Amino acid sequence: MSYTISEVANRMGISPSTIRYYDKEGLLPNVKRKNGQRVFEEIDLRFLVLLTCLKNTGMPIKRIREYVEMIQQGDDSLTDRYQIIQEQRQFVLQQIEQLNYFLSELDFKDWYYQKA
Repeated sequence: MSYTISEVANRMGISPSTIRYYDKEGLLPNVKRKNGQRVFEEIDLRFLVLLTCLKNTGMPIKRIREYVEMIQQGDDSLTDRYQIIQEQRQFVLQQIEQLNYFLSELDFKDWYYQKA
């Protein structure tokens, strides 16, 4: 099944301009065009989920582009792609740890003000 950019945006909960930006930045290398219009397939939607995940974990667009370029290289880049994912995973774990610390501070203040 094929989708227009508007259908993809609605389905993914992101704006069409975000999708256009990703395409302009070379992050959607396999999206086809028909009569000048982007035509998305299911595989493109799954790829957009990955891009959105990476972006939402704080990965810079430049690094995402490197990752996408490695995907285009095929299995020769598996080790490098794995390293990128491991680094981003570690970054996310550090963010979670920091947020948990902040939450504990807020929990203390919550307790304090309830007792006061």
